[in-house]
Amino acid sequence: MKNSSIIGLKEADCKKIAEKLNVLLANYSVFYQNTRGAHWNIKGNQFFTLHPKFEELYNGLVLKIDAIAERILTLGAAPAHNYSEYLKVSTIKESSEVSDANKCVEGILASFKIVIDLQRELLDLTEKAGDEGTNSQMSDYITEQEKEVWMYNAYLAK
Repeated sequence: MKNSSIIGLKEADCKKIAEKLNVLLANYSVFYQNTRGAHWNIKGNQFFTLHPKFEELYNGLVLKIDAIAERILTLGAAPAHNYSEYLKVSTIKESSEVSDANKCVEGILASFKIVIDLQRELLDLTEKAGDEGTNSQMSDYITEQEKEVWMYNAYLAK
């Protein structure tokens, strides 16, 4: 028996949601790697502030990557796993700006904007499908990330 029928969702809805989750997964994966790059390469008088903050962020991102992949599997689809595929569908692009504090934080904020927008799209899609599991996951992520955006904006004094 297919997962969709067991969890009470339509197979077509699960397919659409899983496709959108794979796009989100790709964006999270690039966001994660960009944040690792910033963590490794940050320089200047903000090193001691941002180095651990970036580590905290990428540790949270990797947990979300795993949870998103597992949700895709729960919906009966396969999560993408190749960076070559991620780069084709990700709106977040690889960053070469990994040592300037303000530019790194601006890149993180831009990445948050993209994933929050994708998660809001998923909220609409999952609400219509009655997919409370994915809906709740996205809602939790948005709540957490809105606070992170406030903090990173405060760092930039915006």
